[in-house]
Amino acid sequence: MARIAVIGAGMGAMAAAARLAVAGHQVAVYERGRTHGGGVGRFERDGFAFDTGPGLVHLPAVYRDLFVKTGKEALEQCVELAQVDPASRHLFADGTDVLLPNASRAGVVRALDDAFGAGAGERWSDLVNRAREAWDATRRPLLEEPLRADWRALGRDPYPAPARRGISGWLRRDGGRPATLADVARRELKDPRAAALLESHALAHSLDPRTAPAGATVLPYLEQTFGTWYARGGMRALADALYERCRARKVRFSFGAEVVGILEKDGRAAGVELADGSVAEADAVVAGIAPALLPALLGGAEPWRDGDVRPAGDPGAGAATGAGGGAAGRLTVFLALRGARPRDAAHRTVVHTPDREAELAAVFGAAGDGRGTREPCPRPTVTVLRPDDPTTRPDEDHEAVTLTATVAPHGPVDWIDGPAAGQDAARLVAAAEAAIPGLRDRLLWREVRTPADTAADTAAPGGAVPGPALAGADGRFLRPANPTRLPGLYLAGGWAHPGGGLAHAGMSGAMVAGLIVDGADWRGSQ
Repeated sequence: MARIAVIGAGMGAMAAAARLAVAGHQVAVYERGRTHGGGVGRFERDGFAFDTGPGLVHLPAVYRDLFVKTGKEALEQCVELAQVDPASRHLFADGTDVLLPNASRAGVVRALDDAFGAGAGERWSDLVNRAREAWDATRRPLLEEPLRADWRALGRDPYPAPARRGISGWLRRDGGRPATLADVARRELKDPRAAALLESHALAHSLDPRTAPAGATVLPYLEQTFGTWYARGGMRALADALYERCRARKVRFSFGAEVVGILEKDGRAAGVELADGSVAEADAVVAGIAPALLPALLGGAEPWRDGDVRPAGDPGAGAATGAGGGAAGRLTVFLALRGARPRDAAHRTVVHTPDREAELAAVFGAAGDGRGTREPCPRPTVTVLRPDDPTTRPDEDHEAVTLTATVAPHGPVDWIDGPAAGQDAARLVAAAEAAIPGLRDRLLWREVRTPADTAADTAAPGGAVPGPALAGADGRFLRPANPTRLPGLYLAGGWAHPGGGLAHAGMSGAMVAGLIVDGADWRGSQ
């Protein structure tokens, strides 16, 4: 039995802890905050409750597998999961209103034909078919196996070119640049509203569609194929269930326990040093934190080997930094409303911006350089979540609504400046009135959470939200590998391979546990 020290109690870290404990190891988790879950938090006030992180999950099989492998009770015995139908409603500036059914290819085709005109559904279906090829080609090496030394093979975009038009295909454009998701949207979907629909999947995952590889089409493929799911009590209920599973497996948690150093002995990770001066010896250390924070815990030492994928912002990163995904943050507004939730209200509505270029420039920079512009977007794309969940509201005569928009962590708004953040939040409320007529007349109060709050809760640099790992773009959308230069030190969570999101975090925990239990030759679960 080995002693394992886990830094942080986020979803990836807890997923690793539960699996390691079942394998017979003695696991201790050290969390600097007051609770578990990392970015999957909960805000409560006056009988209203809101998720502070993701509000939906698109690949619950990851957690079904985790619960099967770590105990007798299946996931559905611990969390009440339900498919959201319709999966989403999309509102466009020209008044187009489209409802997309959950996990129904034929239903999506009909909905898009009705909304955008004949042929729109078939074009979308053709794109999703090609996305399935990209998914099949990269699912195992990208999402189920540790990132290997030959990771450069994942630098090639797996998205197949459609039938050629003219002398040459279009997957490589001027100067040989590989196609981006925006190129795919424009050339394959034709209708700007359909293009906006595709690009909104990237934006929701902190990705700039102008720089994300064509293979990012796997994001709508995943949602459309495996469905959109909600947990009664919000995603915090999933975090709570995982925490209880860890405790049932005798994982020990210490909260308010900040790790300030990683110990080394005989060339291996040998434990952690805490802010109170105490030391916890261990045979292996799992770091469920942003990899960019590791050098400070290693006395300035580099945790990366030459040729490794390095975290965004690493000055010595070279070509493959993972900087392509997850540079953006989230602005979230919680709304407590008087009046009952309409029975026919969609759980999720996306209100699209009337000016996509202005929005992308505000978040990612005019050239997609991540620097943002000096002015926030006047009307950003806003996601409106209206769960039909009695646990989120004081009674049936009130409604809890969450608004989110993707924003630049270091962009045009100073997120520490309350009035400035409030002005940006007001833009979200104004946009959301397209989905909730009379919204401001129903408003009891609002609570604003900015990237500064995310940074305080998760220690993520700048409060950025990690995007999923993607193949293509010469590896710029990959994440640092789970093993590090220092034997016995591993990375788990959204900032490590295979990237951000609830499902990906769970996958990272499985990979770390597999590497520790079975060694460096572990190739993923069969």
